[in-house]
Amino acid sequence: MSMKDQLMSDLKEAMKAKDKVRKLTITMLRAQIKQVEVDTRQDIEENVIIDIIAKQVKQKKAAIEEFEKAERTDLVEEANQEIEVLMAYLPEQLTEEAIRSLVQETIDAVGAASQKDMGKVMGALSPKTKGKADNKLVSQVVRELLQS
Repeated sequence: MSMKDQLMSDLKEAMKAKDKVRKLTITMLRAQIKQVEVDTRQDIEENVIIDIIAKQVKQKKAAIEEFEKAERTDLVEEANQEIEVLMAYLPEQLTEEAIRSLVQETIDAVGAASQKDMGKVMGALSPKTKGKADNKLVSQVVRELLQS
């Protein structure tokens, strides 16, 4: 079953179950996918859909930070529920230990020695971690390992 079919099926289930947050989140995600399809004038592939979902998760996390600053716990809770729904469609996330070992392998493979080589390392890592890890965490681990 394609990702778009899965989303449609899950939307129907959420509507039947009267799961408001899940319904709204999936509807928003389907709208984003449709927008990209309209903009590019072609059907998009699964990996592009995963990119869209990852981008949505990143936006929700940024929104949570703002909501916490404004002390809006109701909106923080809602955004966390939306992230939970979105995460179900992403590939299994890498643990920090897995990220560390992947970063170390990549540093060794590209021969990185200092912070100046961070771009090379991140460029090589990007396809390996796409949709599987938060780039902010990956970047932090790269910086940390390049300093030692």
